[in-house]
Amino acid sequence: MAVDSIPARARKISANIGAHYVDNARKLPWRSPPGSNLPDPYHVWLSEVMLQQTTVGAVKSYFEKFTRRWPTVQDLAGAEEADVMAAWAGLGYYARARNLRKCAVHITEKMDGIFPQKESELLKLPGVGAYTAAAIAAIAFAERAVVVDANIERLVARLFAIDTPLPKGKAEIRAAMDVITPRDGAGDFAQACMDIGATICTSKNPKCDICPVQKQCAAFKAGGMERYPVKAPKKAKPVRRARFFWIEQQDRIMLATRPPKGMLGGMRSLPDDGWAAGQDGHATPPMAGEWRVHDNIVQHSFTHFSLEVDLAVYQDGKMVTNKDDNIWWPLDNIAEAGLPTLYAKAVDWKLKEEK
Repeated sequence: MAVDSIPARARKISANIGAHYVDNARKLPWRSPPGSNLPDPYHVWLSEVMLQQTTVGAVKSYFEKFTRRWPTVQDLAGAEEADVMAAWAGLGYYARARNLRKCAVHITEKMDGIFPQKESELLKLPGVGAYTAAAIAAIAFAERAVVVDANIERLVARLFAIDTPLPKGKAEIRAAMDVITPRDGAGDFAQACMDIGATICTSKNPKCDICPVQKQCAAFKAGGMERYPVKAPKKAKPVRRARFFWIEQQDRIMLATRPPKGMLGGMRSLPDDGWAAGQDGHATPPMAGEWRVHDNIVQHSFTHFSLEVDLAVYQDGKMVTNKDDNIWWPLDNIAEAGLPTLYAKAVDWKLKEEK
């Protein structure tokens, strides 16, 4: 459907979505209420990075914890990378955390702690992609920018019955969002679309009876809402194997620091066998001794592969000395180690197994 030939309908969509937001905006810790002062750019940036591939419900507590600990971008720039990574644990996609601190340092040292306002300038920041740049420009600085996240993508695909399969269809969806994005108030409009996508125009069982743009929705008119956006068939994920090693003495557990580059780079973890996205681990323990192996205790899904994890427990009574940069961590304080979810699952399994 050609969206550029229906300006009257586009204006009606924009007006209805904007009016709905005034009365129904979600209250979120990084937002300002509709029509009020613009929010802190630091808060907008931080929340948008956290929200990538993660739900609002999961992000709220992380956002509040981060902003209590590092109230400004300068505070975050001065943080140790290991502390930022540990505070991020559980949000996934850990390269975002490394880029978060790198970007904070750049803004603090190169830009006097001031975020640029223009989308084109925001795009030059470390770790800031097209979506995040548009969101910061629109929400924090009231610039007209076209914002398209997964919720908006679904809403717009349905409004205009865009049936080109993703990812190819993304360009058409963005063009349609461009048509309906108002010149003024683009930030509130984008957040209004996000809210409708998250609470009304949901993937399954959309609540079309309360949707403010039901009458303008081509998918509703045709009766096929859930088929949009159209997605290309999923490819089967390869399954990799890994082995983690549990080494405990005197109520402490040995942790390792993962290499700075690669998956979960720089994070604390259980020692493991060098597993990677492209290959199984070697399953060889880090030291000689008696080991008891528990097969397939964790199954974890990454974007492009799945991982099945065995846990090998050190049984030898001999004292174990520090190896390389490994750390002895008190078991009763393991939650403060900031382990990635994958490793935290293995720890939880072991602690429950002992009860």
